[in-house]
Amino acid sequence: AGHQGRGECVPYPRYGESVESVLDQINHTRPLLTDLDRDQLQTLLPAGAARNALDCALWDLQAKKNGQRVWQQLGLKFPRQLTSAYTVSLSDVGTMGTVAKKNANLPLIKVKLNDEDVMARVQAVHQSAPDAALIVDANESWTIEMTEALMPELAAAGVSLIEQPLPAGEDGGLAEIEHLVPVAADESCHQSRDIDRLRGVYDVVNIKLDKTGGLTEALRAVRLAQESDLKLMVGCMVGTSLAMAPAMLVGAFAQYVDLDGPLLLTEDRPYGLRYSDGRMEMPEPALWG
Repeated sequence: AGHQGRGECVPYPRYGESVESVLDQINHTRPLLTDLDRDQLQTLLPAGAARNALDCALWDLQAKKNGQRVWQQLGLKFPRQLTSAYTVSLSDVGTMGTVAKKNANLPLIKVKLNDEDVMARVQAVHQSAPDAALIVDANESWTIEMTEALMPELAAAGVSLIEQPLPAGEDGGLAEIEHLVPVAADESCHQSRDIDRLRGVYDVVNIKLDKTGGLTEALRAVRLAQESDLKLMVGCMVGTSLAMAPAMLVGAFAQYVDLDGPLLLTEDRPYGLRYSDGRMEMPEPALWG
């Protein structure tokens, strides 16, 4: 009927995905697209990037057909702006401090880390951007002993959240230590069915649409996390504004928002999201939803 729905995904090698594998999955559904709805899609494809792109495209198509924004259809009071973290990528200590200094006006900075020079890197960012709250992302690189030992120092350095310190599947020990800084599950949390086992281990779950396989499953995960008294973070892969726009609906429920993907690209899409001083504005209808 002259309408076009759009979605975007980022295949992630960590989960065995590639551009080719995702295109194969999407092409597999092509003969079914005429009558495909979001509920059927959940069983047709596994959680992951391919299902995310199609699920978000179906949401966008419905919004265009109905002439009503997606958050209105969901009955949400969508905020005009969300405060998003800005990522300082893993590099040498001096470079990370320099990048943080250039972005010292931002309210929230995410610091990428491994298991080396942790406090030197965190201190370099903290000293360069002393007014910013910090999230640190260890990307599964720490041990439980290291995590427990670092907690007091990280708390003193203004860190408000530690993201995925331990490898997924080896994180049960987090239930046995005091969380002086809240801990978020990222690689350990993919779908709504993961939520129950994370209760008591983590304080926060990081919901990414490329992991849940779209907004439909992400909203289920939001509901179950809330019922489990887990706080919410919404994150992203490095993608354009089209990938961030549906994730902003999850951000409306989240205590932590990390949707800076377009800021890490050389070029964004037309009608891209507007970012200013760490805040992002709701998407234009011409972009999505």
